[in-house]
Amino acid sequence: MERTRQHYIDGAWVDPQGGTPFEVIDPATEEPFATITLGSEADTDRAVAAARAAFEGWKETPPAERLALVRRILELYDARAEEMARTISQEMGAPIDFARSQQVPAGSWHIRNFIRAFGNFEFERPLGPHAPDNRILMEPVGVAALITPWNWPMNQVTLKVIPALLAGCTMVLKPSEIAPLSSMLFTEILEEAGVPAGVFNLVNGDGPGVGTRLTGHPDVDMVSFTGSTRAGIAIQKNAADTIKRVHLELGGKGANLVFADAPEKAVKRSVLRCMENSGQSCNAPTRMLVERSVYDEVVEEAARIAQGIAVGPPSEEGRHIGPVVSAAQFDKVQRLIAKGIEEGARLVVGGPGRPEDMNRGYYVRPTVFADVSNDMTIAREEIFGPVLSIIPFENEEEALAIANDTVYGLTNYVQTSDPDRLRRLARKLRSGMVEMNWRPRGAGAPFGGIKQSGNGREGGVWGIEEFLEIKSVSGWPVEEG
Repeated sequence: MERTRQHYIDGAWVDPQGGTPFEVIDPATEEPFATITLGSEADTDRAVAAARAAFEGWKETPPAERLALVRRILELYDARAEEMARTISQEMGAPIDFARSQQVPAGSWHIRNFIRAFGNFEFERPLGPHAPDNRILMEPVGVAALITPWNWPMNQVTLKVIPALLAGCTMVLKPSEIAPLSSMLFTEILEEAGVPAGVFNLVNGDGPGVGTRLTGHPDVDMVSFTGSTRAGIAIQKNAADTIKRVHLELGGKGANLVFADAPEKAVKRSVLRCMENSGQSCNAPTRMLVERSVYDEVVEEAARIAQGIAVGPPSEEGRHIGPVVSAAQFDKVQRLIAKGIEEGARLVVGGPGRPEDMNRGYYVRPTVFADVSNDMTIAREEIFGPVLSIIPFENEEEALAIANDTVYGLTNYVQTSDPDRLRRLARKLRSGMVEMNWRPRGAGAPFGGIKQSGNGREGGVWGIEEFLEIKSVSGWPVEEG
């Protein structure tokens, strides 16, 4: 049987126990290029059993050994970077140069940051000088179900697998069935690095099948999921009966507040960031809120920048965006573009259909709407495509009110040269992250949201702690002297 049809369980590639074939579609051609097997309940149970059996031994390994293993994983990941880039490009449509410069390095970036964070990580901590015989012990949660999306495959896989390994957890990974091959390649890297049998397992499958079985499984202690808010709600409900820990990284509808005193290139960077990865990022700045005094010129500039964004095949080198990932995603984006027009938003650039020179592939025209009100569907729903909505505001108070008027709370953005305004808005914007003047968040900064954007944090020390339980101990023997 072909490797792509197998699962990785208990340290070996194994044939499925049941399950159904599933074709992986190249979004540039709309043609299948690989076949996986959607796992059965028996496959899932087998993987969970392997993780459960391996847990006691793995959690007792010295942290230094776990760190050395992760260093080896990073070495092998870097060595196979080109293969990984080509795999991601074909399975989810990222242009090859973008896959090389952003998609693959996102994984190595996180691995390096976890290595740095783990260097001074304390699994045993004093409560404080007021209670010298008290200790706080950080212990691995147990068996973790890791469910990852298709839009940034290695970004999300490394944000879950690496801290779980460092924490001492064992795990079962279910990658997106739409883009599973990069995770299978990553599994080969883990196998070569020497991850012990049962510590890491991979079962391909869809949400209703493997996903449902994993998230409700009585022998799974924790679920870490990245994906849509709709799926996150279903997972939380399914996991409730076993009261397991549920970590959710969900959707977003980021507001990007552009003031009249915004720094140079703020608009250009805002549009490009929205369209990056064909708009398929949960933290994309998809609502551009613009101060009325500069509104017309910002709309004009945004339109000019969007018109200059090329759309092309993922296999071609160069700076362009590729297709969205699937027929279902293409149809969703087209429906929401049509809804924006129907509800009265002003279409400035782009619009329905593929670019004029394309009649095949899930390509979407970079689209900009102006005169959007925050009650329109395109301002409320996560589109997950290259679509920007521009909303005017009169003053800071109105901008803040519009930004916070959403069920989401992942990332908000602020563009202004006023330092006092930056501080005020950073405190008042209701989101897990605020990025100001396009300054990047630092290495190891926590990633995550509030409200219907989820709970928990990934990355750095916070990401490791997500996979640990806190044990409070009193009467700890205190050394004399």
